[in-house]
Amino acid sequence: MIIDISRLLNSHTPTWPGDTPFSYELTWSQEETGSVNVGQFTTSCHTATHVDAPFHFKSDGMTIEKLPLEVFVGNALVIDVSTKGQITTDDFKGLNLSNIRRVLLKTETWTGNEFPTQIPVIDPELGSFFLKNGIELLGVDLPSVDPLDSKTLDTHHALLKNGVHILEGLRLSDVDPGIYRLTALPLNIEGADGSPVRAILETLD
Repeated sequence: MIIDISRLLNSHTPTWPGDTPFSYELTWSQEETGSVNVGQFTTSCHTATHVDAPFHFKSDGMTIEKLPLEVFVGNALVIDVSTKGQITTDDFKGLNLSNIRRVLLKTETWTGNEFPTQIPVIDPELGSFFLKNGIELLGVDLPSVDPLDSKTLDTHHALLKNGVHILEGLRLSDVDPGIYRLTALPLNIEGADGSPVRAILETLD
């Protein structure tokens, strides 16, 4: 079974205050061309479900087209932390992280169609913890892995320092905790600081 964990892109999709909203319109209609409809869209690289490239928060960081694609395809562990105001290494006690390279955090904080005003705090110490446990991707159902008003982006930088890539804006409300196969490939956009993705989970037999 395939579970779509992407947020819908339309004119109502919430985005960071002041950032470029998503829009789609027809450039030419079939009636005009005589054969096809041709559309165009405009959006921020960080609207809805997206991957952050290190260049997003570090000027000499890697851009989106240079990220290793294998990080965004493979088994992922979904963890329910919906009761937590702060997510720390303690929330991973008792979990078997053997052979787990990707972790998705289900916080249930951003379930509606309004941009959240407050989100759980993700401890930057998770960066070194993930490195020790071989985890290379952190996915969240949040617009950011850092507090919404953060300027230092401590968790972004801690994850980068420890080789952990970032997937944000997931939709995990209908996903039970467990192991799935994740596919969440960023677009091949030269020089970009991020990219929207169509993220899916597949149940394992």
